[in-house]
Formats: sequence, structure tokens, C-alpha cells
Amino acid sequence: MRRPARRSGTRPPRRREARAAPRDRAAAERFMRVALGEAAKGLGRTSPNPAVGAVLVRDGRAVARGHHARAGGPHAEIVAIRAAGARARGADLYTTLEPCDHFGRTPPCSIAILEAGVSRVFVGSADPNPLVNGKGIARLRAAGVEVVPGVLGPECDALNAHWFRYIRDRRPYVTLKAAVTLDGRIATRTGDARWISGEEARRWVHRLRDRVDAVLVGAGTARADDPRLTTRLPGGRGRDPIRVVLDTDLSLPARLRLLRPRSAAPTIVAHASPRTRRLGPRVELLRCRRGKGGVDLEDLLARLAARGVTHLLVEGGARVHARFLAEGLVDRVAIFVAPKLAGADGVPLAALRGPARMADALRLDEVEVERMGDDVLVQGRPLRPSRAGARPARRRR
Repeated sequence: MRRPARRSGTRPPRRREARAAPRDRAAAERFMRVALGEAAKGLGRTSPNPAVGAVLVRDGRAVARGHHARAGGPHAEIVAIRAAGARARGADLYTTLEPCDHFGRTPPCSIAILEAGVSRVFVGSADPNPLVNGKGIARLRAAGVEVVPGVLGPECDALNAHWFRYIRDRRPYVTLKAAVTLDGRIATRTGDARWISGEEARRWVHRLRDRVDAVLVGAGTARADDPRLTTRLPGGRGRDPIRVVLDTDLSLPARLRLLRPRSAAPTIVAHASPRTRRLGPRVELLRCRRGKGGVDLEDLLARLAARGVTHLLVEGGARVHARFLAEGLVDRVAIFVAPKLAGADGVPLAALRGPARMADALRLDEVEVERMGDDVLVQGRPLRPSRAGARPARRRR
């Protein structure tokens, strides 16, 4: 590997982190927002890699931009440098994630940045990958390149929260999505759930499916709703996530639409049965350990991560919601509350055994509320239950 020469007349900077001057901060954040917009184009398409955007700036103007489009393809910094050509020399580079510094399926971005003659590098998120983890920034600084870290750090971290979870814990980031009535029901007493939320909410869900790697439902939801779990955006846009069905005893009827997918994305039937079945050319059986409530969820998440799933969307039903919540495996919830009442005998959001005291109820942190048509979208991060009261309810026999 050819080692880039250090620029003449420069000394390695001190280990103290560089910071943008106050008058430059607004400009730095403006261009980092452009890079974030580029990065968002890759969401759902780069796994098991992160979504990254980059912008090259000269004389206060963006001269090139790029994003990481797929695993194995050029990284965002490389796309921007190639688009800039000779204009990259002396330019500032804005990248949402620390440049990589290792040989993988592509060469290190840190070396490419040095060879292109970039003057300064503004970084959004630090890379927690042990193969990088500060090494990219260190190489640039050792060669005399000024590096300004932490520009719009929280926004950049949020964009790749799913990937950070995957890297640190080797499991997918889990988003639990549901639509409920005002009295907290996801279906009527007969199991009917179409439709609780309105069209605007459903469009939001399809945009989310377009950005996740896989979507999961339980066998009960698969039987009751017979969903397709595809992405249906205007004009036929969007990509279908992998469909995952929890079917502990491998008993789903083969007639279900999930088991006859009209999509390039496969369907995975996660089970814990010693037997096997043939369910179609694009249906894969995934045998997992058996847990107390069915398929061992931690084992399933580890197996999904091993095949590159970094973001899993859980869409039902009540027992599945309860298990993921009680086991502390939900990173974010997105609940649509519709102005309807289903009654006490409707199906609850989560079949959890309730706590004795309201103080012990499972609650959300970092709550965001948004009006969406006639519905209200509530999002937040679940706090792990501190007491044993929050656990799945026993199934009545």
C-alpha cells in the first residue's frame, strides 16, 4: 500500500480536536444538512453498511456530492471526489460519518481523501466500527488535514441509529409500529383491523418499509389479516423489505399471501419446530431456538443480523408486541392513534400483564408527536421495564 506523503511545511496537529469558528458554524451545518440529504437516499439499500452522504465545497459553493448507494459500491466520499475531479484539491469535504480507514470490499476513503488533496474534512458521526473507530480521523490529521468532528452530530447519529445498534450489539435496530384506537385497540373483538388509521398514516408506513431491511409479524396477524407487507408508494416506487413471520410450530396455511410472494424480496418463516415443510421458491425456513413464549427472539435477531439485516420493523400482533417490549428489544415505537373507539373487548396493543402501580408502567422517553391527517403519530424510545410486572400475559386455555 502506498503511504501518502505528508505535506511539506506542515506539522502533525496536536491531539486537541479542531472546532469550526463561530462564524463558520452556520455554514458548516448548512453543508452537513446537504450531506444528510444525500445519505438519506441510501437508507434501506446499503445494509450491512451505513447510509452516508458527502459534499465537496469550494469558495462557499457545493461543487460535488454523493451518497453510498449499495454495499460493495463506492462510498459517499469517493462518489463526491470522482464527481469533483480536479476541483477536489483544496476543497472542504463534509461527510456524515467518519471516513473509513481499512480495506474491505472497497479501498479506504481516508487515503482517497489525501490523494485528492482535500483541505479540510467536516465529520458528523464518529464510526464505532472497530475497524475504523477514530483511525480515519487520525490518518487525516497525521497527514496535516484539518478535521472538524461533531458537525450536526445528533442528526447524523440519528440517521444511522440502526447501523450503530447493529455494529455494537450484532442485532438489528427494532422499530415497533402499530395503529391503535383511542382506547388502545389494534383490532375489534372479531379481529378486524382495516383500517384503523387513515391514508396519510398508511403512506407514512410504506415510506418506512422502503427504508428498513425487514418487516416482521406473528402467525396470528398473518392468519387474521393475510398481509402482503410490501412497499406500495405512488408510481410503483420503493423496494420491498424481507418479510419475516414468527410461526413457532410451523403451522401456517400455505395459501397465505406472505407464503406466495409476488416480490423479489423473500419471506422468512422463523420457527422452532423439528419438522420441515416446503412452502414455495421464495420462502425460507429459519429454525431458531425455542424460548418461553415461542421462537427465541434474541436468537432470531442474531440470525437476521448475520444475514445483514440492520433495521427490523415489527408490525404485530399483540403478543408479538408484548414479547419484544418485555424483553427490552424495542429501540423505538411509532404508534398512530386514531379518533375511534373499539371497546373493552377489542385486541390490545400489547398483551402485557399490567403493573400494579402506574409508576411502574412501561413508558417512553424522547417523545415526538405529529398530526397526520385525522391521526396522531407518537414516537419515542421505550424505557426498559424496571419491574417484573411488565411481561407477556399468559395465554388463556
